[in-house]
Amino acid sequence: MDGTAGMDGTAGTSSPADAGRTDGMASAAAGGRDRASTVVPPDDQDRASTVVPPDDQDRLTDAEDDTEPLPAVPSATAEPPRDRQGADADASERERERARSLLVPVADSEPRERHEDPDVAPVLPGRTAARRPEVRTVGPQFDAEGGVPCPWCSTPNRPERHFCARCAMSMTPGEDAPQRLPWWRRMFADRTAEPAWAGERPRLRRGFGRVWNWVVGAVVISLVVALVMNLGTMIQATRDHFAKRAPVGPSAVKASRSYTGHGAGLAFDKLNNTWWGPGIDQAAEGEWLEVTFDQPTRLLDLVITPGTSPRADQLSESALPRRIDARITLADGEKITRTLTLDQSAGGQRRTFRVGEVTTVRFVLRSAYDAGPEKQVAIAEIEFFGPSHNNS
Repeated sequence: MDGTAGMDGTAGTSSPADAGRTDGMASAAAGGRDRASTVVPPDDQDRASTVVPPDDQDRLTDAEDDTEPLPAVPSATAEPPRDRQGADADASERERERARSLLVPVADSEPRERHEDPDVAPVLPGRTAARRPEVRTVGPQFDAEGGVPCPWCSTPNRPERHFCARCAMSMTPGEDAPQRLPWWRRMFADRTAEPAWAGERPRLRRGFGRVWNWVVGAVVISLVVALVMNLGTMIQATRDHFAKRAPVGPSAVKASRSYTGHGAGLAFDKLNNTWWGPGIDQAAEGEWLEVTFDQPTRLLDLVITPGTSPRADQLSESALPRRIDARITLADGEKITRTLTLDQSAGGQRRTFRVGEVTTVRFVLRSAYDAGPEKQVAIAEIEFFGPSHNNS
């Protein structure tokens, strides 16, 4: 009982130390009741709710003996007056409205579209890379119509330009500027020489183009060789074409055989109402007439009158020569054969001969028109024409 009375501090005997401790505990209890009425923050409430060991409680009691009690404040759990509570609520509502008015709506983030040709290409971190320049082709200049043509590529340019918009060459080349070579010099140009200027560079050809160059070159060389070899013949043919014709007579005439009263001389007597016949019916194939010139003579044309007369009503009286071989002997002994094909008509028929340095001509019958057992081939006249000696 004594112990119990000593602990309550209201009865029983105790030592001075116990009395002092009892008073301290009473003061601490009174101070605790005062502090209980003070608003304590949540963190402090947690610390206040922490259990204090007995030894620390004794030290805390001894330290608080000399501390004056704090003034009493309303408890945090106590309800404030009704009018003040409404004012605080209105203030809080106004603050929330003001905060909501300051909010800016933000749209949801969308994935960025990937461009096929971005302005800035991706590069490695910490490494810069310059953007490659784009090669642009030279487009037409619509405002350069009727302008000054470039002396190198003939592209029209505006009058105020000093350099061509296509080949970038100077629009006013100096006297020492290279001139465009003619086509024949470009064809046979040296490939190891200095490269050509812009506008003079030949088009590159590969494959069939190279073969075509060789073919064209071979044809050109062949034409040049043929021209050189036949240059004299071409000149003579040109002179014969424009030469004035003059009749040429043979010095001697003979035949393989002749009909009675119609010898070989009658075919060269300048009369067309006399004729020569071999005296054999049918075509008389193989029979011939031969003339000889006393000196080499150039013959250009030949006129043969078939039949017994140039009259059309007398064509049926004899067979008409159709094909005749002219065997020509030149002054150097060379022999040439020309085949003459005549028409079945009356009158003289001109044929081109053009043979130079002729000494002998033999006409051999090969076929005839309207040949029969009662008819023989007849030739009224054979005339030779050569170049005239009149220079005028």
